[in-house]
Amino acid sequence: MKKFARLFKNESGATAIEYGLIAALIAVAIIGAVGALGTNTATTFNDVAGAIAGN
Repeated sequence: MKKFARLFKNESGATAIEYGLIAALIAVAIIGAVGALGTNTATTFNDVAGAIAGN
């Protein structure tokens, strides 16, 4: 019985899961930001290349 009580009081696994979720949310935010930045950068380079080519 004491082993079960000790198992339910142990919160180290819950803390690890919380840190994992936070890391996953940060990763999703970074991926979104890099994707948007990449699209904007590609558009800018295409505009510059068109201006240089005389379009």
